Amino acid sequence: MGDLRVAMDIGGTFTDVVVHDARTGSYRAAKASTTPDDLSEGVLSALGAVVDSEADISFLVHGTTQGLNALLQRRGARVLLLASAAAADTYHIARGPRTRLYDLHYRKPDPLVPLRDIVPVGGRIDAEGREIEPLDEAAVREAATRLRTGGFTAVAVGYLFSHVNPAHERRTRDILLEELGPDLTLSLSHEAANEWREYERTSSAVTEAYIGPVVRRYLTGLTGALAARGVRAPLHVMQSSGGVITAESARRRPLQTLLSGPVGGTMGGVELARLLGRPDLVCVDMGGTSFDVSLVVDGRPDVAAEARLEGLPILMSVVDLHTIGAGGGSVARTEAGGLRVGPRSAGADPGPVCYGRGGSEPTVTDANLVLGRVDERGFAGGRLPLDTRAATTALARLGGTLGLGTRAMAEGVCDVANAKMAQAIRTITVSRGIEPRRFTLVAFGGAGPMHSVFLARELGIEEVVVPRFPGALSAWGMLQTEIRRDFAEPYFRLDADLDGAALAARLTEVTDRALASLDSEGVPQDARRAEAAVDIRYAAQEYTLTVPLTGPREPLDADFRTTVANRFATVHRSRYGHANPGAPIEFTALRVTAFGDLGRPRPEVLPPAEDADVPAAERAVVFAGREHRTRVVARADLRPGHALAGPAVITEDTATTVVPPGHRVAVEDSGALVVNREQG
Repeated sequence: MGDLRVAMDIGGTFTDVVVHDARTGSYRAAKASTTPDDLSEGVLSALGAVVDSEADISFLVHGTTQGLNALLQRRGARVLLLASAAAADTYHIARGPRTRLYDLHYRKPDPLVPLRDIVPVGGRIDAEGREIEPLDEAAVREAATRLRTGGFTAVAVGYLFSHVNPAHERRTRDILLEELGPDLTLSLSHEAANEWREYERTSSAVTEAYIGPVVRRYLTGLTGALAARGVRAPLHVMQSSGGVITAESARRRPLQTLLSGPVGGTMGGVELARLLGRPDLVCVDMGGTSFDVSLVVDGRPDVAAEARLEGLPILMSVVDLHTIGAGGGSVARTEAGGLRVGPRSAGADPGPVCYGRGGSEPTVTDANLVLGRVDERGFAGGRLPLDTRAATTALARLGGTLGLGTRAMAEGVCDVANAKMAQAIRTITVSRGIEPRRFTLVAFGGAGPMHSVFLARELGIEEVVVPRFPGALSAWGMLQTEIRRDFAEPYFRLDADLDGAALAARLTEVTDRALASLDSEGVPQDARRAEAAVDIRYAAQEYTLTVPLTGPREPLDADFRTTVANRFATVHRSRYGHANPGAPIEFTALRVTAFGDLGRPRPEVLPPAEDADVPAAERAVVFAGREHRTRVVARADLRPGHALAGPAVITEDTATTVVPPGHRVAVEDSGALVVNREQG
């Protein structure tokens, strides 16, 4: 195999590929339209644009929203759920709290499995892991018959207290495989989420079974297509946690790929934090369909132990992302006499009106084109010429319904989209007690740099960074990460009852298992490490916080209780603004994460600017209702040391950066653009 490291990211509108050549230290990026009917076509098209010989690829990583799209669009498998007979309705009862207290129309999220497809199975394990009633194997075999004849394509198993003793779930798997063969898509709750809380664990298993056939079919097809093109490097897949695993592991645990695509951008932010010396970042990814927000705090991704998608809880390590339907393809329309933008998207087909593919409703991209912020001939590297006249006609038609001129309508569309995106940033910062003004905003995605300064201005953020290849940063970020496997172990103890020796033994056992799991990922022994943490809560409370340990084998001496209690108080104060030092605390789980170092491509060294002047064209661009003569600069002509005063538009193949009047942009040594408000 050769010296090329390749990352691929499939978005709702475009598929991005980034290639690092280890021989030259250079990066290349390409973009192709996403092909919804067969996503691998878009992947191979983008790959062919930047790789001359697939045999030169030594490392290949891939991020996909295939599982997420199946969940959001409710087009996953038909799942049969086997549940403990004494608690078969747990999945439908769910939780009691109303998440929108004063919403008279509030309804619980619709489960993925209807009541008629839940099979009660006799047998019982108690909370201590003791069997108090044997498994009803006859009921399991009857369920196998129903699976065979009822049109089901997947099965989930969620028994009471299987996180303490999974014997009944394992025996159920043996029976089902014996009856139905090895190709069965099967998810056991203790494997999907080995944690307490019956409803959440069952929901995790059901979700994994629901998306499993779609993800496995897609990965199998893509792996085969790549092999046919001569790719010999094993395919890796981005996980929701920010690490990667092999495609074979992803086929076994498809739940881990649920947020595979979006988290690549966060991991790119982690690397940028290191390169730029800015440890606290708000990462915003605006593509054609969605807008994703995540945080990098103290140089590390903000990772949670639980996610909630479509209202359904999923227990897994996941980069904390907040996503809304706001992108370049978001459709603008009137509703109840006002302007609405998104969440409906024109997607890749037909796409915005200006694409000329049959779209008739104006989008955010059409608005930016009419305002002069997008180059109609240079969009997507010139491979997709845009129709300004068609976009103008569509916006004029919409403006006529609201009594606005075309230019005012275009700015209104952008303003509404910006307001929605700013609120999404507040949701992940201000609503959690985090002040966004102390962060740097990192903008990426095909449309992110176009809107970033307007978002920063609304939030009071002083600095905006636009990295190299912003339209493909999610793919670039995938090249900066490493193998990751997460393990959780239930551990319920009050701090007063904590036995340091017993805890050390349990942590050692989980750590050894976690490190051994890297055998299947092909990680050398000397490239492995592990990190440990404990989930803690105040006694008699419901929710926990994850508190890191200094190492998986941290000395658990007499001072350990005090040390961990102090760490918990610090984390609690940071998250909720208060703490109660000295109050009894309770341990609920042990967590160990195993990492495998895959090597990291070195940053490309860019030559400094030899001349302060930058070649530039000019065109009229609208800002705040007025046309401004605006410099249009190719990013390829910018070097470290260059600086420009706004208004300016900086163009490149994967994105367009807009610098409004009153702002200044400079080029960092890494090639990143840094935009600040001009003083005075």
